[in-house]
Amino acid sequence: MAALHEALDSCLAEPLWARTPEQLVAYLDGLHAAEQRLAAAKLAAVREIDASGLPCRQGANSAESWLRDHLHIGGGTATRTVKLARALDRDLPVVAAGLAAGVVNTDQAHVVAAAMTTVPVVVHHDAETALVDYAATFGPKELGRLAERIVENVAPDLAAQLAEPQLEAAEREAFNARQLHLIDVPGTSKVRVQGVLDREGAALVRTVLHPLSKPCGTPEEPDLRAPEQRRADALVEACRRLLATKTLPRTGGDRPQLVLTLDYDKLRSGLTAATLDDGAQLSAATVRRLACDAGIVPVVVKGDGQVLDIGRERRLFSGHLRRALIVRDRGCAFPSCDRPPRFCDGHHVKSWLDLGPTCLDNGVLLCRHHHRLIHQGQWEVRIRNNLPEFVPPSYVDKQRTPIRNHYHRRP
Repeated sequence: MAALHEALDSCLAEPLWARTPEQLVAYLDGLHAAEQRLAAAKLAAVREIDASGLPCRQGANSAESWLRDHLHIGGGTATRTVKLARALDRDLPVVAAGLAAGVVNTDQAHVVAAAMTTVPVVVHHDAETALVDYAATFGPKELGRLAERIVENVAPDLAAQLAEPQLEAAEREAFNARQLHLIDVPGTSKVRVQGVLDREGAALVRTVLHPLSKPCGTPEEPDLRAPEQRRADALVEACRRLLATKTLPRTGGDRPQLVLTLDYDKLRSGLTAATLDDGAQLSAATVRRLACDAGIVPVVVKGDGQVLDIGRERRLFSGHLRRALIVRDRGCAFPSCDRPPRFCDGHHVKSWLDLGPTCLDNGVLLCRHHHRLIHQGQWEVRIRNNLPEFVPPSYVDKQRTPIRNHYHRRP
């Protein structure tokens, strides 16, 4: 260990700025191979500690919990480490040798270890050897795809016999492992979505999200959302549309709906921040947008919690009124936007929270992107001569000259 740390000290003291690009790449490759060899040594030590019963003798419930507490690492990392250490010692000699030689990395080793649990014993060695060979070329994701059909590659006849039973077993395992978590991130307004789906369930989710996650910008104003942001928005949009159908099962005697609790004094002062029924806080801007385009039930209370009023869910721009908006606006009314009506919401020009009526003279069609933009407060919208027009912020036009959407009204 002393020699190892001495070598590491030498590496850390190395003046990398003096190396050529080719030397830097070779140096990185050497460090990576050494890192995998160190991982192999660490996994061997973990396996020996596990087999010796040391964790239990020191009062730990398992080798995983002992490793987590001893190294101060995450529980998931500890579990994966112990699981891989056991597999390398018992079932995966070729992978263990590749890791020790620095030609297989730990991410690839985890993939191979998971895949080999479903490979028949008679072709176990051939399949493991093939996957280790593939590891020289493919990363963990591609290696996982190859592992799914490794038996077909090394023993085609056997694969034909096992294909259907194995596929059914894999589908059952994936279905039984399904899970979904919505986890509040402490100290922030973020909620982490985490889970596992089987292939069928994932295909349904992708089918729903794909058309809703397409970019919705224009040449003049491109959609700047990253793909993962568009998918997140698509998931929320799918739920919003489902909620609007009023077909969900009832919960506690009521159909699912958002309930916002508003403080009376803040409502009067125009500071309309609110609380959801799960205790989460929402900003005033978000409350106004929800009041405009989502089915909500407002509950007004005094500072001491006394309920003053429970409002009814406001009427959406729907039916004949929505059709009238479509006939007038023909799509998103924001300047230069080409989004058709099916991608648009009805927006209250005068907020519903400010007693704005749900009527044609107080409504305008906006796509989801421009709906959020309007609620940020820099752009203004108004109805003039029976048509919507938009007043840009001063950084767009110093004169703030009102403009309209001419795309839907071109000849």
